[in-house]
Amino acid sequence: MKNLLIIVNVDWFFISHRLQIAKRALESGYEVTVACRFTEHKEKLVSMGFNVIDIPFNRSGGGVLSELNTIKIIKSAIEDVKPCLIHAITIKPVLYTGLALKAVTKNIPFVAAISGLGYVFTAKTARAKLTKFIASVFYKIALSQKYKTIIFQNTSDEEILTVITKLKATDKILIKGSGADLSVYTYQPESMNMPVKIVMACRLLKEKGVYQYIDAAKIVKAQHPNTEFLLVGTPDLENPNTVKQSEIDIWAEQGVITYLGHRNDIPDVFSNSNIVCLPSFYGEGVPKVLIEAAACGRAIVTTDNPGCRDAVIEGETGLTVPTRDANALATAVLKLIEQPELRVAMGAKARVFAEKEFDVNSVVNKHLEIYNNLLSRVEK
Repeated sequence: MKNLLIIVNVDWFFISHRLQIAKRALESGYEVTVACRFTEHKEKLVSMGFNVIDIPFNRSGGGVLSELNTIKIIKSAIEDVKPCLIHAITIKPVLYTGLALKAVTKNIPFVAAISGLGYVFTAKTARAKLTKFIASVFYKIALSQKYKTIIFQNTSDEEILTVITKLKATDKILIKGSGADLSVYTYQPESMNMPVKIVMACRLLKEKGVYQYIDAAKIVKAQHPNTEFLLVGTPDLENPNTVKQSEIDIWAEQGVITYLGHRNDIPDVFSNSNIVCLPSFYGEGVPKVLIEAAACGRAIVTTDNPGCRDAVIEGETGLTVPTRDANALATAVLKLIEQPELRVAMGAKARVFAEKEFDVNSVVNKHLEIYNNLLSRVEK
C-alpha cells in the first residue's frame, strides 16, 4: 500500500484547506497519516480513516530547544510511518520536515506547499533583511531533496524561492490556492433592493488589514450612511498581532461595523453581500476567502499584495489598491457602490474566473498527479 504522510501546522487548517486532497488520496489507495498539532478535530479525522500523529508546532515560537525537539519528533514520525511520499504544508512544516529529511538516509519524495513566504521577503527593514537571510539558508537546506515538487500559490513566491534555492522547472508547479467547491460556493445574483453590504472575513490579525478596513468604512459611511460593513472572524489569541475583542466591540457600538463573529455559513454570508474586501498585507499564498468570493460571483476589493492580486483580474473581477492605504481602499469601495452595473459585471466575471482557476476538483487532481509523477521518478 502507498503510504502518504501529510505534515501540517494544525488540524483546523488541514480540514479547511487540504482535506479534499487527503480524502481523494484515501480513495486512490493511499494510506494517509496526518501529523500536526491537534485542537479538537483528532477524532473526526480518525473516523474518516486517517492515521494521526501529534506534532507540537508552536505558532509563536517556543525557543530553540523546543523547535529542535519538534524537528526531532518529525524525524521520528517519518521513521515510524515509513512513507513513500511526504507532503508538508505551510512554512514551519515545510522547513522542519525538509531539515528532518536530511537526517533520514532514504530519499523520500517530498512535496512542499508554500502558502505564502511572509512579510520578511518583501520588507526593507534591517531586522527583516536579517530574518530573510536566515530563512533563505533554511530554505536552501530544506528544499535540497533529490525527489521534490514545490507547490507555489503565486508567482512572487515562486520567483523569490527559485532564485534562493536554484529550483529547476521540473521541481516546481503553480497552483493558485486551495480551491473552492463550486457546488457549495454558488453564484447568486445580487439583491439590488438593499443597502450595499461589504464583508471582510478572515483571521482578525492586524496584517490582514482590519484597521484599514475600519478606517475605510468610516470614510465610506460618511458619504453613504446606509452602507453596511460586515466583519467575520474571531481574534487569534495565540498571535501577538491579533485585533482585540475590546476594539471590535467599540467599532460595533459606534456603528462602524456589524460584527458576525465566527461563521460556518460563508457561502450565504457572501451571497447576501455585494462586495468582498480583504486589504491584507500579510504574507499570503492566495487567500482562500478571495477564491470563495470569486466562486460566489462577488466583486472583490483587495490589495496589490502577493497572493491577493493573484486572486483577481484587475479591473475585471475586482480592484486592487496599495497596502496600508485606507483612503485608496475607501475610493475603490465607493466606486463599486456608485457603479452597481460595474460591480455586478465584475461579480459575473469573477465566477467565470473561479470556474477556470479555482475549482477544488481541479486542484485535487493536480495534487494526485504530482504524487504519481514523483513516485514514478523514484521507481525509475
